[in-house]
Amino acid sequence: FYFVRGVLQDYYEAVMWYSLSAELGYAEAQFYLGQMYRQGQGIIQDYKEAAKWYKLSAEHGDASAQFNLGLMYAEGLGIPQNYVLAHMWWNLSGSNGYKSAIKNRNIVEKKMTLQQIEKAQEMAGNWKPKTK
Repeated sequence: FYFVRGVLQDYYEAVMWYSLSAELGYAEAQFYLGQMYRQGQGIIQDYKEAAKWYKLSAEHGDASAQFNLGLMYAEGLGIPQNYVLAHMWWNLSGSNGYKSAIKNRNIVEKKMTLQQIEKAQEMAGNWKPKTK
């Protein structure tokens, strides 16, 4: 434990509060809960749970969650590896200003067929963020 902004850092407490907010549909809390699960901070590391929370946040348009969900799909962490979905989420994240997503999207394209790239682009083009 150490102090952050005058408060004793407590990952277990953070997981509790993020969980409550995430269940209420707050995209930022869903993203941070995904981070906690992915890194095993305050909770047992669980890639499947991390992917679940990233996806919920990403569906609301959170660029960081979209980026991390792309990573999960590209690496097959907690979800089946899927370059089409990785490309789609990185494309969306990049269009939301996350520059590293464009770099990752361009790298994963080298592992994809032209048809897969076209499918990912079509999915990104048709994507609409969910509202609460």
